[in-house]
Amino acid sequence: MRRIEEAALAWVHDHRDRFELGDDALAAEGQVNRTWKPLGELARVCASVSLCTPPSDPLHARVSALLEFAWQQTRQGELFLLMQSLEPFATYPLEVYAAFASAGHRHPGYEASAALVARTRGWRLTEQYPTRRLGVIEAERRSGIPPHGQVPQVLDRTWLGGLPEPWTFERAAGYALTHVVFHLTDWGRTAQGVPPGLATYLQHWLPPWLDTCLEARMWDLSCELLAVAASVPGSPGPAVLRDAWQRLAAAQHPCGAIPEEGAFQDAAGPDPENPYDFTDCYHSTLMAVFAAALTRARPGNAAPGHSGQGAPA
Repeated sequence: MRRIEEAALAWVHDHRDRFELGDDALAAEGQVNRTWKPLGELARVCASVSLCTPPSDPLHARVSALLEFAWQQTRQGELFLLMQSLEPFATYPLEVYAAFASAGHRHPGYEASAALVARTRGWRLTEQYPTRRLGVIEAERRSGIPPHGQVPQVLDRTWLGGLPEPWTFERAAGYALTHVVFHLTDWGRTAQGVPPGLATYLQHWLPPWLDTCLEARMWDLSCELLAVAASVPGSPGPAVLRDAWQRLAAAQHPCGAIPEEGAFQDAAGPDPENPYDFTDCYHSTLMAVFAAALTRARPGNAAPGHSGQGAPA
């Protein structure tokens, strides 16, 4: 895990310029998934990893520097205020901002403006999938805005919250369930947010779901499932985790990147040092860092010289 995490984080650091916000970040026709989404994911992972990694660990300094880099890209929060005026009822600026707020980066002006919009009926009635709604409620809480919904009621409407037949698991359901757990646990900070019945369900079915994704070489979703395993009570067991991390190690390119799916030899990339396009591996590489940090911070999993102090699990 440590080797995978170090190599993956080094790759992210070396490619941090790809997370920079360009002029298209404020353009009406801009592609949010190529501008704000990567930056928000970088901030979210770095914020979480910094909290579960001891300050004495060199990785802590690296993720802290990346987090500061990401905050600078928003002009210390000023761009969120601009986005509020351009798209007052879009929720993604608040969701990205919440990642920074969780690490102590705040912009009072934006929070005041967002709180004003959040009091409108238009904001409360924005139509969203239940999993996304859960994330918005969490973002409101993190940003000092009274949540516009109750977690138990929203949770019951998600795929995972309904305790579905385990054989109905597929890609979309997998990503939905991982994010439900991330929202309930405040991105790995506390396992107490997961209801006991849901935790028991995950303990039983997470191992076969993880094995299915690993067998299909769905590395991005596999990393998210490993982060879930490190965030909820119970554990898939050392044999399951050892096998999973060994498979991920085999999938990781020497440059440190991990493809979302498949193998690097499947790609016809022009650069032998980094044969995959940034958009095809940045998220899975970030998720590997996230999953490894949460797993190592879990009591009983600390590496030699690691205090084991960090995110409760």
